[in-house]
Amino acid sequence: MTPTRTGSRTGSRTGSRTGGLASPPGYLTVGRVVALPVRRVSVITAAVLLILIVAGAVATLSLGRLGIPLADLAGAVTGGAEGKDVFVLERLRGPRLVVAVGTGAALGLSGALFQSVTRNPLGSPDVIGLNAGAGAGAAIVALFLPGTLPVPMGALAGAVLAMVLVYVSTGSGFRNPGRLVVAGIGVAAIATAVIQYVVYAVERDKASVLTAYVNGSLAARSWDDAGTIWLVLLVVAPLTALIARRLDIGEMGDELAGGLGSEPGTTKSVAVTLSIVLSAGAVSVAGPIAFIALTAPQIAKRLTRGSGPHLTLASLVGALLLVLADLAAQQLPLFENLPVGIYTMAIGGAYLGYLLTREWRRGIL
Repeated sequence: MTPTRTGSRTGSRTGSRTGGLASPPGYLTVGRVVALPVRRVSVITAAVLLILIVAGAVATLSLGRLGIPLADLAGAVTGGAEGKDVFVLERLRGPRLVVAVGTGAALGLSGALFQSVTRNPLGSPDVIGLNAGAGAGAAIVALFLPGTLPVPMGALAGAVLAMVLVYVSTGSGFRNPGRLVVAGIGVAAIATAVIQYVVYAVERDKASVLTAYVNGSLAARSWDDAGTIWLVLLVVAPLTALIARRLDIGEMGDELAGGLGSEPGTTKSVAVTLSIVLSAGAVSVAGPIAFIALTAPQIAKRLTRGSGPHLTLASLVGALLLVLADLAAQQLPLFENLPVGIYTMAIGGAYLGYLLTREWRRGIL
């Protein structure tokens, strides 16, 4: 794998003429098929994010009454766990942590793909009704098929049905971002009404459990859940790498992208489909966790101040956000055992508030 030199040379000349604008990327190539945009600042940012994810993982495994002491943590992770440490690592916090990293990465990558093709910084699979459809599917299974079908399977079926409805409603599949968002809002409204009806109709104790799930939760995750989300990532990530260069070109506009032979319509359909698959995989193991797909790509862009979809960085930011949110869900004494989705809503709401305030001060809004 060898990065080209074109980006760095062009960037140095352009930067000096434009007052220090971010340089265009070089490309890390794999044969003649895969070309990933690479910038030095992106590599450094990725390294920092990985360090922070590892720090969050260490805190998740070591803090609290049942935490594994730091002195014993390395040995426990490498197979030397004993006593309660075995239970904490293999049953209580280990699977939950691995699911959090995988789910956060999947949601971050999903949001980056969706925002790239729609060119909408407020776009994500949440907006087009996937999360609401998942919640409605889980609610229907809990009300009408208790004990017959697992709630996560109902959530996955609801997410798939919502996307089928959106696909049919647009009249052009996933090719038209504007129609996609409008159809998604309508499907999300219907699904939300179904959720509210079910929560109102079921018994109070069942409603509390259902409410926790439809907000997104990492409690009681298993290694099977971890295997599911990481399998989705391993299948989808190489496919996103294949279209990474087309996405980068596509952000310059459909006409220019078409002139360069990137087939923007096909690229959009493939990117949205991969985005939906990633979100559906995340929903199947953790429920409809909100705002990670929306905020992770935007944070990734602001960390590097560069153009492009930032697929890898968005994945890492998503993983970090969900690990930290789940750490808070486990350790904050005043809000013990709250679903992690409530924390991600708080993070997303605070970040959107920051963006709105920033744009208002600049006179854009």
